[in-house]
Amino acid sequence: MRNPKGKLMFTHSRACVLALGSYAVATLVYAQPYPAKPIRIIVPGGPGGGIDTVTRLISPPLAAALGQPVIPDNRPGAGTVLASELTAKAAPDGYTFLAVTISHAINAGVQKNLRYDPINDFSEVTLTATVPNLLVVHPSVPAKSVKELIALAKRYPGQLFFASAGSGSGTHLAFELFQTMANISIVHVPYKSGTPALADVAGGHVQLMFSNTINSGPFVKARRLRALAITSVRRSALYPGLPTIAESGVPGYSSDAWYGVLAPARTPPDIIARLNREIVTLLKARELNEKLAAQGVDVVGSTQEEFAAWMRNEIRKWVKLTSALKLQTD
Repeated sequence: MRNPKGKLMFTHSRACVLALGSYAVATLVYAQPYPAKPIRIIVPGGPGGGIDTVTRLISPPLAAALGQPVIPDNRPGAGTVLASELTAKAAPDGYTFLAVTISHAINAGVQKNLRYDPINDFSEVTLTATVPNLLVVHPSVPAKSVKELIALAKRYPGQLFFASAGSGSGTHLAFELFQTMANISIVHVPYKSGTPALADVAGGHVQLMFSNTINSGPFVKARRLRALAITSVRRSALYPGLPTIAESGVPGYSSDAWYGVLAPARTPPDIIARLNREIVTLLKARELNEKLAAQGVDVVGSTQEEFAAWMRNEIRKWVKLTSALKLQTD
């Protein structure tokens, strides 16, 4: 034999070199600065909706700050459950995020067969904004105020129809709360998202709905819809002459929509912190702030911890309401 020990040592050394080389390559790949490719933000609504509008206003300056494209990916359906489920199952690598709405919290109480945990399967990034809803009716509806609408509904119980962005959506629950407090009965017509629902109200196929100021504002300005009231606690600077529902005969009522950003659970904390920092910074920038305010949006830009606490409080609130109203879907 020719020095088998030496041969063995040579083979072992060669293996070590190859292993070290592979480790070095893997380390270089892992150490690439984030982000190294385009980022997807899943949007739980159709094009032109409130959450879609806000996401598309945020995406260009966020892309500029990160140095990579930020691509909104519209996935409407099932009262935002589809978008949430896709995000929960996505790789936690910092390249998939969810533009979350109030419906995410509502679904915790309404949807009894969720295939994800609305808290534990996500990491909170930031609460981006809140936005009030308008109570809008088709011009053919003979009601010029909330009090007149309530009187009309009581005179014709079950003969008026309200549209929503889907069973268990924010617009659905906001209206259920309204008619419970007003002691009226109006028939629910759920849609896949808020955009087609609003179009059908404007077309006269359904009489009324709650819709955020982003979506419904243009219809109101074009006089294709009549706004009776706003759902916020205080009047809006954008609609100073429009009363709140609370001051229109339903004291104590309020129900604003809200938007935020979530990531799949186990997304690296440094990536979450980076996204939070960039989004909060651009939300405070004058240009974007003014664009959002012009549509009735109140910019927030919270910390991760604030948004986590907000989410838990919202889930508790809506679970309590949906349980009391016995609203639950499959």
